[in-house]
This record gives sequence, C-alpha cells and structure tokens, in this order.
Amino acid sequence: MRLKARLERDWRFMRGLNRTLKRVKTIAPSSPSLICDDLQAAVETWRDNPALTFEGKTLTYGEMDAVANRFAHWAKGMNIRRGQVVALFLPNRLEYFPIWYGLSKIGVVTALINNQLAGLPLAHCLNISGAAHVIVDGETSPVFEQAKTLLERPMQQWVLGQAHGDQRDLAQALKSCSQLPPDRSVREGMTAKDTALYIYTSGTTGLPKAARITHVRAQLYMRAFAGATGATAKDRIYVALPLYHATGGLCGLGAALLNGGSAVVKKKFSASHFWSDVVAEGCTMFVYIGELCRYLVNHPEAEDERSHKIRLAFGNGLRGDVWAEMKARFRIPEILEFYGSTEGNVSLFNFDGKVGAIGRAPKWLRNKFSVRLVQFNVETEEPVRGLNGLCIECGPGQVGECIGQIGGDARTAYTGYVDKAASEKKILHDVFERGDAWFRTGDLMRMDADGYFYFVDRIGDTFRWKGENVSTNEVAERLAAVPGVTEANVYGVTVEGADGRAGMAGLVVEPSFDIKQFGEQVVRDLPPYAQPVFVRILPAIETTGTFKHRKMDLVADGFDPGKIKGVIFWRDPVKGYVKLTKPAFEKLSAGGVKL
Repeated sequence: MRLKARLERDWRFMRGLNRTLKRVKTIAPSSPSLICDDLQAAVETWRDNPALTFEGKTLTYGEMDAVANRFAHWAKGMNIRRGQVVALFLPNRLEYFPIWYGLSKIGVVTALINNQLAGLPLAHCLNISGAAHVIVDGETSPVFEQAKTLLERPMQQWVLGQAHGDQRDLAQALKSCSQLPPDRSVREGMTAKDTALYIYTSGTTGLPKAARITHVRAQLYMRAFAGATGATAKDRIYVALPLYHATGGLCGLGAALLNGGSAVVKKKFSASHFWSDVVAEGCTMFVYIGELCRYLVNHPEAEDERSHKIRLAFGNGLRGDVWAEMKARFRIPEILEFYGSTEGNVSLFNFDGKVGAIGRAPKWLRNKFSVRLVQFNVETEEPVRGLNGLCIECGPGQVGECIGQIGGDARTAYTGYVDKAASEKKILHDVFERGDAWFRTGDLMRMDADGYFYFVDRIGDTFRWKGENVSTNEVAERLAAVPGVTEANVYGVTVEGADGRAGMAGLVVEPSFDIKQFGEQVVRDLPPYAQPVFVRILPAIETTGTFKHRKMDLVADGFDPGKIKGVIFWRDPVKGYVKLTKPAFEKLSAGGVKL
C-alpha cells in the first residue's frame, strides 16, 4: 500500500512537472517574442471568449485587446518611448491588466505601485521607478497629491476619472486613440531580456525594492501557471489578490488568459463575500496567499462554501494546519502550493498535494533543479562555510537557506532589482566551487528524504534563545491552533542581560480566550526555548497588501507596558503567564529576573 501511494504521488508530480515544462521550454532571453506576443496570440485564438470580469462588467479577449491598444497609442502619442517607465498607482479594476499589457506592446515599462502605500513609502517607490507619468483614479489621486512634495522630480498625473488642477483626464485622452494594435516595428530589436514591469517587494523589513521583471520572466510566470494548473478555456479563475503583485497579477491571470479562460477580478478580498461571489460567477479555481485561506477558515460557516464548482486552489504560503481544514471544510478537490520570489530564480511546485510542503525536487531529478539548501548560522545571518571556504549543503531534515544557481537560461537567470547594490547583496559567491554564483532567497527551509521542501522562516525572523534557533513561523502555527486564538504573529525582542532574543507573540483572540489554558497548551506543544516569554493582545495584525504579517513596528515596541496599548502578559518562572506590570517591566529591564 505504501509503494502504491508513493507511485501515485510520483505520477502526479511528473504529470504536473511535464505540463509546466511543456509551456516554458521554448522561452529564451534572446528571443524577440515578448509577453505581449504571448497575450496577442491568446487574443487571436479566443477573441470572442470572456477574458476579464470586474464588478459586473466583462471584457472579451478582443475588447481587452482594444483597451490595451488605446493605452499603447496614448503613450506613443505622449512620446513615451520604449525603455521609459509609466507608474501605475491604481486599485484592482477592469483596466489594470490591459494598461500594462498595452504599454508592453510599445516597449514601455510599467511600475506596478502598491495602491495601499502613502506618504514616504509611496514617494520612494515612485522615485526609484524613474517614471515621468503616473496613472491614478479617484481613489488614489488624493493619496498621490499628499505625497507630491516628497517626489524628487515632477510627475504628470493622469486620472481615470475627473481631473483637477494640473491633472490630466486620461479617460478623455483615450477616446481619440486607436483600438488597433500598434505597429510591431515600434519594438523592433527588443528581446525577452528587456524589462517589462517593475514589481515591488512588500516592504516588511524596510522600504520596498523594485524588482526588474523582464519579458522572459513575465512569460515564465504566466506560462508556468497556464501549464501547472491544467486550466482550460472553460475555467473561470477568481482573483481577489492585488494585481500589483506577481501571484495575482501574473500567476493568476496567466493561468486564465493563456488558456482561453477568464479571470474574475475583485477589488479586494472579502471573507464574507468570497464563497457567494465564487458561486455566483461560476468560478472553477481561485488563487490564494496563505493568510487569505486562514481568514476563510476562521470565518463563520457560509451558505455557499460547499456549493461551488472549485476544482483547484493554487497559491503560496498555506500553512499545514489551515491546508487540511480548508480542503475538508470547503470540499476543494485539489490544492497546488508553490514557492517563488518576485526577484529571484527559485521556483518550486507541490504537484502531488503533500500537506505542508511548498514544493518538491526528488533525488532522481536532482540535476533538473538548480535549487539547494545550505547550512546557515542564524546569529551571523550568513551561510556556514567549511575549512575549504565553500558552503555546506544540508542533509535531509536540516534547516538551511534556500539558494538557486544563477545561469544564462530563462529559468536560472537572475535579473534582481533596479538598485544594483541591492541586487548584488542577494548573490552568494563561491558556494560549491570557486566562481559559481547563487541567488539567496532569504528563506530558511528543510527538505525531507523524498525531496519535499518545507518553509521554516524568513532570515531575520528566526532568532536565537537559550542557545536554540526559534522559527517564528512554526511557533505561530502552533499558537494559532490554541483555542481562542484567531491569529498569531511571533517575533523576538531584546531583554537586558539575556543572551539572544526572547520570544513574543502578538495574538488576535476571541472573547473565549483564556491565558491560563493558553499557557498550559504552550507548555504541552512547544519546547521550553520556543515558548513565548511575552504575549501581547492585539486588536488586529497589520499585514502588507499581500497578507504578509508586519513585524518591524511590533519589534520596535518591545514589551514596555507604558508604551503599548492593550494587555501584555509575561511568563513568570513560578506563576506562568501573568499581566506585565510596570514594576515587573522595570525588574526585567534591569536584568533582575532570570528568564
């Protein structure tokens, strides 16, 4: 029986891998075929099929292409030349994808700006884009106006809506633009290694960085998911993720639009309306970020949550505890978890559905994958090197940093960031032999004997306590399973006189939460070094636009009850978790308590 199960897993893995490789094998950085050519081919094949649906309005492939062409001719008319940048600062809307698709037809780069940014982070993203024009709407224009004084150079603001002052009315300008494709000669000489998009990192550890997405990289994203998901022209894919990020804007849309299917785009995710929307739109797939799924399983039972037509959910960051519950409760036949970084060259797929695994690279296909794990020192935040100065590869079960070998083909190329210095920091040299170069993902993982990879933590999030490495991700997963806990965000804080960092958990809890019961389960479920020293009750956990937990502000707050609103507990060596009072804080801060 065990052999049969293993053969079944291997068959599913190979089926998914072959489907994916078939779609990406012809991609080459030197090719004159660009991402807009892929999309144009889809338009010609499925011109009358529905392509995009948003808030009750649907565009066919032909109509979507016509909108894209208008934007291409608008930019051309404004003398925006290939290689120049237009910033796109919009929420999800029907025109979002056609805008950058159209601009790519004339070789113009689109900077996809997170529409949740404001102030300095927004100005920073606009400044590093180098754009002279920014496209906004009625929602984002006021936010842009407030950040204008922080810009390093003037930017012409184009509004999809009513324009004021020095703003320009883009909707009006588009009316005189042709719906026909621009002449291909305008991008003559361009190759797939030219830049198509700037997609920004989430900024969980500082200001966002602009990742340079070449045409070949955009093709890899979109074609890979067109193959990996097995989507067809009959599929409708529900996309509630932001289109400024690769998971929703490239992976989700690629699976639909390169197969003749359609994408149902939502302005934003809503756990309350998710299943009713999915049922009403007849969706057969949806794309997720892990925390989105946690919101769904934490939400009260919905009338439509099991009457849908969903056959596949695909995405990344799905924790094992949520995975099993989601699949059983919502009766989802198949989940496709993957791993990838916006700027890097490492991608993994869990084609055979092993719960908790982010992907697989079996021994018998080792040479086909340029992904390795190397031993890592959490304190120095650098890979461990042997006496010969080279890195040491991890064995099964060992935790190490995931790296990807940098090469010249489409799948191993590393394009990095707009900031060259930031790009260089992500390259690890002299890894397994002198002169080689590998991309550093910044993620700690472990791999089992069957080649399944498991995410452990982000470098910088894992911390040392009592001489042991504490994975914030794994501890948070355990804490979220405690009765009364809705969400958990774990991080390390400095305590005077203590070696390493003490664990602290920010919890969102239900009224039924009991700190005593919590403490008892923590002792049962976690080794002493991983048990949080401090517990902070939060009204909500701040996340990025792609649902990643923000930790910087929490770390900066520390555990001072005088600075923090809300209740803080600490684990008294004798009494267990008790409220942290000012005298106890002062004693801890003075190193007067042995933790």
